Amino acid sequence: MASVVVRPIESASHEAVAPYWHTAILVGIIGLVAIGGAFFQRQGGSPASANASRIPLYLSLLAAEWGLFRMARKGSLRTGTTLKQLIGTDWHSPRGLLLDVVLGIALWCLWERLDRAWTLILGAGHAASIGGMLPRNPVEITLWLAVSLSAGFCEEVVFRGYCQRQFAALTHSRWVGVLLQALVFGVGHAYEGWEPCIKITLYGMLFGLLAVWRKSLRPGIICHAWSDIAAGLLGF
Repeated sequence: MASVVVRPIESASHEAVAPYWHTAILVGIIGLVAIGGAFFQRQGGSPASANASRIPLYLSLLAAEWGLFRMARKGSLRTGTTLKQLIGTDWHSPRGLLLDVVLGIALWCLWERLDRAWTLILGAGHAASIGGMLPRNPVEITLWLAVSLSAGFCEEVVFRGYCQRQFAALTHSRWVGVLLQALVFGVGHAYEGWEPCIKITLYGMLFGLLAVWRKSLRPGIICHAWSDIAAGLLGF
């Protein structure tokens, strides 16, 4: 009986998952999304809009997340790369699922410690945009959960599944691929300020290294989604 072989992230790290021209366009769009985010951040931070509804912002973020995901998928389909191949190793047993949950939680705990150390040493504060983004009522909380889950899935597929492997294929180095995708990931969040941009770049490097080691995006998706949920609802 024929079987389908899923190429893990590590073994396929030097294989392009889309045409390079497509990647150039995608990176350009990520830059435009960052500019749009800066506009919303500025609007949300103004006194006149301090009490404004977050719903338009959340809906725009959902559209941006799934728009980037759709474009990455269309590019990967040009080379015959499936979503399963982008995500990596499957869960073949409950033990695999449990391991990825544990790895996701461990990565989140590691990042929280690093973030606290950064704050203790440098006296860093929250991102400039966070106050104007936090949900305040049941509808906004529901949409925040949707945005967080979407970001966890879409951004891991776009940055660690697509960009990381594209940059690795272009440079013939999986480690350079990890670095470049993290830089693009950080720049994509530049609307939050220069300091969060640096921190998010480091965050992206941790996600990229975990994806290479685990040969899967699944623990990163779990960690990413939970990190955003905790930031909005629990203040972490």
